[in-house]
Amino acid sequence: MRDPGPRLTNLAVLGLLAAAIVTGALNFAIGTGWVAWPTVAHGIAGLGLVVLAGAKLRIVRRGLSVHTTASALPSVLLGVLIVAAVVTGVLHATGLVVRYGPLDDMQVHVGAALLSVPLAAWHVVARETYPRTRDLSRRNLVRSAVLIGASGALYAAMEGAAAAARLRGRDRRATGSFEEASHRPEEMPATIWLFDEAPPETEGPWTVAVTSHRDAAWFLTADDLDAAADGVTAVLDCTSGWWSEQDWSGTSLGRLVRGMPPDTRSVVVRSATGYARRFPIRDLDRLLLATRYEGRALARRHGGPVRLVAPGRRGFWWVKWVDAIHFSDVPWWRQPPYPLT
Repeated sequence: MRDPGPRLTNLAVLGLLAAAIVTGALNFAIGTGWVAWPTVAHGIAGLGLVVLAGAKLRIVRRGLSVHTTASALPSVLLGVLIVAAVVTGVLHATGLVVRYGPLDDMQVHVGAALLSVPLAAWHVVARETYPRTRDLSRRNLVRSAVLIGASGALYAAMEGAAAAARLRGRDRRATGSFEEASHRPEEMPATIWLFDEAPPETEGPWTVAVTSHRDAAWFLTADDLDAAADGVTAVLDCTSGWWSEQDWSGTSLGRLVRGMPPDTRSVVVRSATGYARRFPIRDLDRLLLATRYEGRALARRHGGPVRLVAPGRRGFWWVKWVDAIHFSDVPWWRQPPYPLT
């Protein structure tokens, strides 16, 4: 098929990059169920960039011969970041590399992708890479179908190769995460979201304040929560690219809802660090204020003495060092999809 030309190739690259970022965001947001679909779509979008690499390289060569080094630098940096995101994604998916010193492969992958966003926006404006009505021609639709088909075939080949070679990637979860230290909590990784920091050690009993939008309030200690001995076996699936199953015990949030105002619509679980997430009331019986895992007290690095266990949700929902529960009349979705700190 004839080369579509620089503008259409650039549009395809930017479209695939946007698709990869959107599906990656969905993958982070979903912990179970249909998460496999955005995961596969994410992989196909990323490998589509590999399929277009030859055509894009020809454009880069022509551009470097026309533009000055200064004007070409943002485009070159964008290319480097996209290559880094694709390479680290493939290495993670196959399980060939999962860490780079202190950084997880997934952290490098996501970081490169996010840094590419402002450069991609610059590229659209500076190079006037805008879609046009005539782009929706039969020929371009066929080209798009061929691109997606080739990307899908490459994805299937990669998965098949990982299985045939018995690479670690064949055993990853639908989210793309790898198993770490299930039922061995002392070996489980300890991670924290973005700029949050572990709170300092405190003297005396740890307390959790329970309040509502009607000003009802009472306090529970970690020992009170431990005494209920509600339990669940649940998977903590971290967006850093690992998952771990443990037996958790403590107090179900369903026990705390009794006596709450009838117009209660959500519950906010807050950490001693100020970090917080809001949940729908219908999830209360599935949420656990855990004080123990595998029969032993939670380690401080894992959120002890009290952390939230939220089965089916990714790790950033599992609030550590819980010191407050607030029942609210605000809908649960009235919050950023991802914590901002």
